[in-house]
Amino acid sequence: MKLIVRNLDRLTTEDELKVRFQEFGAVQYCNVVFDLESGKSKGFAFIEMPKPGEAKAAMKNLNNKIIGSNKIRVKKAEGNGGRTPNPWLAP
Repeated sequence: MKLIVRNLDRLTTEDELKVRFQEFGAVQYCNVVFDLESGKSKGFAFIEMPKPGEAKAAMKNLNNKIIGSNKIRVKKAEGNGGRTPNPWLAP
């Protein structure tokens, strides 16, 4: 199940995020999204967890938790609405 994590502290790393989500199960990948021009985090990330039950547990337990200096929001990632996929966001 693919999750989106929003409102990330701009200094949060993929490793930090992955460790938090691994408390609830296997993490297939973790991708913090960066601005191509500045190289800085855009404040959101995608997490893929292969087992839906583990992903739901992570979503329930980590939503509204503080990581870094921000309260994150975690929910199931929606499809791209038929738009052309962005190759920079591919896992």
